Amino acid sequence: MRLYALILTAVFGLAANIGHADDAAPESLGFFGQATSAMQQAGSTMQEVLLSALALSGTPYKFGGISPETGFDCSGFVRYVFNQAANLTLPHGARAISQLGKSIPVDQLQPGDLVFFNTLKKSFSHVGIYLGDGRFIHAPSSGGGVDIVNMNDAYWTKRFNGARRLDKQVVQQQGNIDATE
Repeated sequence: MRLYALILTAVFGLAANIGHADDAAPESLGFFGQATSAMQQAGSTMQEVLLSALALSGTPYKFGGISPETGFDCSGFVRYVFNQAANLTLPHGARAISQLGKSIPVDQLQPGDLVFFNTLKKSFSHVGIYLGDGRFIHAPSSGGGVDIVNMNDAYWTKRFNGARRLDKQVVQQQGNIDATE
């Protein structure tokens, strides 16, 4: 899975240096083309968030985990990525994170938005980072590692609770996290 993340990172880097290819629509290029297009449209901070998340692909799951050295749980993964890439210190816990930012309808999702699911028979018990094209990256339950999945799969569609967009100004106004420049 780390190889997959390295390939995505290389594709994104090349796409950023090559510029816009007018010959083919992103949809015709499959996930890589769509993800590259999404990366080009995302702001530089969100590009860093996405690249940081992808670089951690394959990191083992650990309940309560907060670092690549020890492993991650879902909120530890999101917290670590946003701290490293966007200098935001989020709370640990999917439910606590779900209180931050702005609620986003599913049809307005953008790369870097947070997606929340009911995986423990409790609302907002799981969180991941939306990548684009219906996919998100997350730290799944025990036995897995940080992975990319399709949120349109029946399992995730049935459990979807909502999405949030973290914006430094909005988050700072909410006073729930430390957001330093």
